[in-house]
Amino acid sequence: MSEETPRQGKTTIAPDVLLTIARLSTLGVAGVAHMSPVPGGVNRLFRRGVGDGVRIDVKDQSVAVELYLVVKNDVNVQDVSRNVQAEVARAIHEMVGMEVLVVNVHIEDIAYPAMLGESQ
Repeated sequence: MSEETPRQGKTTIAPDVLLTIARLSTLGVAGVAHMSPVPGGVNRLFRRGVGDGVRIDVKDQSVAVELYLVVKNDVNVQDVSRNVQAEVARAIHEMVGMEVLVVNVHIEDIAYPAMLGESQ
């Protein structure tokens, strides 16, 4: 009997895995307060991740990412956006080996701490 090298099987990545990587990578960047729901009409109801502030489009072995987030009030929005883009692209590429075509960041709001003495 001769020893044969086992054949390599196929690995598939569920879209929710990409959503999770993008969301957690974004939330890990300093200055991000939280994610914002993806804006839009009826079409958004049928897409995954819209409530998590992430929209992922996969074509072949490439990924396009749309992120909707709220940043903290004491940060440079441009710096936070660039850091989010770099971190999300790095995480997706390193974790699943897919090419990241684009990471678009949409700043939906700025989170300000509640005013002291403000009644609810």
